[in-house]
Amino acid sequence: MYDLIIIGAGTAGISAYKEAIKYTQNLLIINHGPWDTTCARVGCMPSKVLISSANRMHDIQHAQEVALTVDAKIDTSQIMTHVRQLRDRFTRATQKDVDRWEASHKISGFATFIDAHTIQVNGQQYQAKAFIVAVGSTPAYDQAWKENLGERLITSDQIFELEQLPKSVAVIGSGVIALELAQALTRLNVNTTVFARSRKIGSLSSPILQKLAQEELSKELKLKFEILPEHYSIEGDLVHLTYTEENVQKTLQVDYVLAATGRRTLLNTLSLERISAEFKDLKNLPINPDTKQLADYPIFIVGDAHTNTPIQHEAAHEGKFAVQNYLNFPQTKSIKTLTPLGILFSTPQMATIGQSYKHLQDKNIEFVIGYVSYEKQGRAIVAAKNKGAAEVYVDTINHTLLGAELFCAEAEHLAHLLAWMISEELSIHEILDKPFYHPTLEEGLRTALKHARRQLR
Repeated sequence: MYDLIIIGAGTAGISAYKEAIKYTQNLLIINHGPWDTTCARVGCMPSKVLISSANRMHDIQHAQEVALTVDAKIDTSQIMTHVRQLRDRFTRATQKDVDRWEASHKISGFATFIDAHTIQVNGQQYQAKAFIVAVGSTPAYDQAWKENLGERLITSDQIFELEQLPKSVAVIGSGVIALELAQALTRLNVNTTVFARSRKIGSLSSPILQKLAQEELSKELKLKFEILPEHYSIEGDLVHLTYTEENVQKTLQVDYVLAATGRRTLLNTLSLERISAEFKDLKNLPINPDTKQLADYPIFIVGDAHTNTPIQHEAAHEGKFAVQNYLNFPQTKSIKTLTPLGILFSTPQMATIGQSYKHLQDKNIEFVIGYVSYEKQGRAIVAAKNKGAAEVYVDTINHTLLGAELFCAEAEHLAHLLAWMISEELSIHEILDKPFYHPTLEEGLRTALKHARRQLR
């Protein structure tokens, strides 16, 4: 019997293995498919390569915003090759690390549970005192779409395999993945149309910032809010979509349909119902949101397999600290200890830090909102990035910073500062005593914090 079996070798599984090997050599890690991560292969890294090329092209084409005249011919024919070259560089780094692990610890294949202490892989059974399940997720889409469209329906798992940028794409969805890819494709001269089930785009829950984001991004993107295609068909080499807009039926022809409607867990591959009949309903699995323990069993489910924060650093953290819960079982501790931090790499960028506007409202927490518009912020004007706004949320009783939502340039950097402030439980008075260099985008945060402090007084 093994001390521990880890199922899945993505970000969470790799992190768990690196931590567990410090304490025992009597372990296994089982993985189906590539021994690398969703982030490196089909997620954060290749998408950021595409976004970087798109944004550089956009800056060249809009050089007049900083008083430059540019006469440039831009060739995008090598973009997808560039994306794959860098993607492969990142996956090779992960693979090189995994290749150094003890060979007897690794098994390639599908794992399914036989009972709470036994799994089966490639027809052979293995037993363990505990399990860490890190099987990850896969893009979610309507199976009927795939049956109708075949290879013309792509997801974020397939888009980076395209040899060339397509001429036209219909994006289904308006969340993080949909928005990032749609804007990048638009900037790379791909005729892109976004179909959104609701009016919400991206990750912002603040009504003011959400409305601002809708208005700002609608200037650049073809966003069809509260409209989904009703029928798909392939005619020749094109996909024909029909939809209804303002009571008029319309048709759109595109090269590909990109399904970006979220991801679904791969826990369905594990036959968890063999452990307990109540585990058949994957949507209501009794997983402790803090310890990640499955019911009372020595089984911990981490990473994208079961989370409302499908983020790389969260998965790595959970994988590592699930090992500590296995080592101390049945005594377990919360491993959800990081300050929430989510970033969307649109332009302007979006970020949610700490407790969001919606979370604070839902919990009936008393707070004030500090607001700053970046339209007139000095450094933003200098950089011709003066769009968007930011909100900070401050506790009315102890004046600590509870959270923030951003829709502005360089939100990825501002968000880290705010996350660190929240993790240190700083009051806004302490934060405003820190240096804010002039002229910087950080001064905008000071403006928002001062706005909140005036309300407290």
